[in-house]
Amino acid sequence: MSTKRLLCCMSSMDTGGAETFLMKQYRQIDREKYQMDFCVNVAERGYYDDEIEALGGRIYRIPPKSQDFKKSLKALEDIVRDNGYENVMCSSVKPGTALELIAAKKGGAKRLIYRSSNSSVDGGRKQKILHSTVGQLAKIVPTVKFAPSKEAAEYCFGKGCIRKGKAFLLHNGIDTGVYRYSDKTREEMRREFGFTDEYVIAHVGRFSAAKNHTFLLDVFEEILKIKPNSVLMLVGKGELSDEIKQKAKDKNILNKIRFLGLRSDVPKVLCAADVFVFPSFYEGMPNTVIEAQSLSLHCVISDRITPEADITGLVEYLPLGDATLWAQTAAKYADGYERHEMTEIFKKQKYDSETTAKEFVKHCFGE
Repeated sequence: MSTKRLLCCMSSMDTGGAETFLMKQYRQIDREKYQMDFCVNVAERGYYDDEIEALGGRIYRIPPKSQDFKKSLKALEDIVRDNGYENVMCSSVKPGTALELIAAKKGGAKRLIYRSSNSSVDGGRKQKILHSTVGQLAKIVPTVKFAPSKEAAEYCFGKGCIRKGKAFLLHNGIDTGVYRYSDKTREEMRREFGFTDEYVIAHVGRFSAAKNHTFLLDVFEEILKIKPNSVLMLVGKGELSDEIKQKAKDKNILNKIRFLGLRSDVPKVLCAADVFVFPSFYEGMPNTVIEAQSLSLHCVISDRITPEADITGLVEYLPLGDATLWAQTAAKYADGYERHEMTEIFKKQKYDSETTAKEFVKHCFGE
C-alpha cells in the first residue's frame, strides 16, 4: 500500500501554535501509512525543519505572497501538480489563505483543508477589510474546515458553523507522556535555574503584539511589590524581544527576568514554575495554556481567550487593564499547592495527542 501524503502550507515551521499543533499530529500518526510534507514561504530553515526531515517529511520553499503574489501561488500550484498531492491543508487566519487552496485545487488537489488557528489577526483596519472581503472565501473554498475552538472556527467560517456541521473542532492534544508533572523534575529544574525560595511566574509565547508582553511586565512589576523574591521566566522569541527587554530595563526589573529564548524542554521548565500568566489580546486555542494545565500549573489568563481553554479548573480569567488585580491573583499561589499528574483528566476530555491524531488522520487523509 502506498503512503498517503498531506501537504501543509505554512509561513514557516517555527515554534508558533499552529506549527506546534501540526508537529504533535505528525509525531503520533503511523508514518508507514501517512506522511506530512510542508510548503513554507521563507528561505531560512525553521525550528522544526530537522525533525520534519528526520520523520520522512519534505519541505518545499516558495516566494512569500507579500513579495510576488502570483509567483507564490503558481509555485504552490506546480508543487501540488508535480508531486500529485490530493490532500492540501492551510493553517492560518490571514485573509488570503483560501487563495492558496484555490491554487492547490488548480494543481489537482481534491481535499482542501483549512484550519483556523486564531480568533483575530494583527494588522488593523486594512486586515479587517480584507477579512470581510477576500477572507470570506474561507467559507466557500475548503472541503474540510476545522479549528481548536468555537471562536477560532467562527472567525473564519461564520457564526454557527460548528452547530450547523459546516466545521468541526479538533483539540490541541497533549502528549501526556511528555507533558507530565513530577516533583523530581521540579526539583532538578529549580536547582538548574538556581532557584531556592523564589516565586516563579512563567510565560511561553512569541514576542509579538498579540501576546501583550508589555502588560505582562506591568503585572510582574506589581507582583514584585507583593512578593519581592519573584522571578519571571519568558520562553520564546520574536520581533518584539529587544523592545520588551528595553522596557524591563526602563522599569528596573530586568535582573528579575529570565529571557530563555526557544526551549526544547518546555515541560520541564513549567514544572519549575509556580504560576502561568498569559495576558494575550486574542488566541484561537493557546497550546501553552493547555500545556501548563497538563503540568498541574495554575493559569491566570486574559478573558479574551476562549472559555474552552479551561479543561481542568486550573484557569482563572481576568479582564485586561488592571495590573494590580492580575498581580494579586497571580501572587495568591505563592504559598504553594498540590500538583499531580493530569493524564487521566486529559484523556477523559479527549485532549491527549493519541485521540486528536486519530481525528486528524480521519479528516485530513480521508480515512
